[in-house]
Amino acid sequence: MDTSSTTDAKTPPPQIWPTLAARDARALMAFLTEVLGFVEVVAYADDSGVVQHAELAWPSGGGIMMGQQRPGTDVRATASGSFTAYVVVPDAAEIDAIAGRVRDHGGGEVTQGPYDTDYGSHDVAVRDPEGNHWQFGTYHGAPPP
Repeated sequence: MDTSSTTDAKTPPPQIWPTLAARDARALMAFLTEVLGFVEVVAYADDSGVVQHAELAWPSGGGIMMGQQRPGTDVRATASGSFTAYVVVPDAAEIDAIAGRVRDHGGGEVTQGPYDTDYGSHDVAVRDPEGNHWQFGTYHGAPPP
């Protein structure tokens, strides 16, 4: 993966990858890419077509790893429906666009917003079709000391 478009000269490529297991990995990947704006980097499937491992990048940096949930054997990832993440979006207009795409697409749900926070962020909260919670906002976090 070319990380030059997702990191600056001072920020190394992601070394912490949030992970989740999906009941239907292909369907969740479609929602995350087509509706929320992630980019599929790689997906490895077994002989039956079940996604065992996938990486989805967030255009402005970072990403997630995921695969098909395998009951009884999957201890490597958060079970689908119990995952939560905050995703930084550099443009407030994109927050409104994400909310619109979720409402138009179906399957997912806008659970709050779009709204403005008292610390200056423009946010929207979304539940994906598998029940995972996503918070998208313009707050980049406090600068490191």
